[in-house]
Amino acid sequence: MRAVQIVTLDGPSAVEVRDVASPPPGPDQVLIRVRAAGVAFPEVLQSRGLYQLKPDLPFTPGAEIAGEVIAAAEGSGFAVGDRVAALCELGGFAEEAVASVDMTFVLPDAVSFEQGASVLFNYCTAYFALVERGQLRPEESVLVQGAAGGVGTAAIQVAKAFGAGRVVAVVSTDEKGAVALAAGADEFVLADGFKDAVLAGGKVDIVVDPVGGDRFTDSLRCLADDGRILVIGFTAGDIPTVKVNRLLLNNVAAVGVGWGAYVSKRPGHIASQWAALAPHLESGVLQPVVGQTFPLEEAAKALLTLDERRATGKVLLIP
Repeated sequence: MRAVQIVTLDGPSAVEVRDVASPPPGPDQVLIRVRAAGVAFPEVLQSRGLYQLKPDLPFTPGAEIAGEVIAAAEGSGFAVGDRVAALCELGGFAEEAVASVDMTFVLPDAVSFEQGASVLFNYCTAYFALVERGQLRPEESVLVQGAAGGVGTAAIQVAKAFGAGRVVAVVSTDEKGAVALAAGADEFVLADGFKDAVLAGGKVDIVVDPVGGDRFTDSLRCLADDGRILVIGFTAGDIPTVKVNRLLLNNVAAVGVGWGAYVSKRPGHIASQWAALAPHLESGVLQPVVGQTFPLEEAAKALLTLDERRATGKVLLIP
């Protein structure tokens, strides 16, 4: 089968497509014909050896897939031909991949493979951030930084699905603003000077922040009393610092959102998140925003799209 492999640690441009053996499924694994694979920032870091997971070279990256079951053990609950979404630690950027049974989930018929490969990382992260860590309450207002990206569009939709009122998107361009509005945001503001534009409509209860950088302090200034800023990541590159008197003055909280670290210690937790999200996927309330798609041969372009901050929605590889 064909697979994308990281053979050196020279960055996204150095990945190669090679012919490799199909992975044999273990007794608690499912073999999946990959129809779409999600591309995420950890794979960009892996291409440079900067991620905490450092397999021996060469290896096939890719952790988020959707496709059809090729083989599954008896009693696994899966049958050949089942449409599934799955998380596999590695190996997803390939024509076939294996995933453990407890990380494989039946995909609703109404959800495409492309959408299915866009759910688990981004929507589980958004659900964990807003509902579990942020304790979103009905009709609370939410500000989403980086709102046209994969996590951003997921956060917009999860906020709306689970009861938020006003949802404001922060984006860098009008074109990205259109993406955020299509995802369900009530309004968008441009990142340059976003604080004043947001405050013109009133302070917000929650800020979802996968960006970090120099926006952080102004995000805090947008929070109402008892507000929460949910720290998801630092795609801007810089990790911000905060003078804690800002938290004290208005009784606001900075809340860490480390989804991967959390679920890795709690077997079955992703399944509970999938159970919460699946009805909204089936009804169409959650509509994963599919962004740029690339064949395996253009995996470098897919990774560079993320690395150069050009992504809108979920970037995918289509084997």
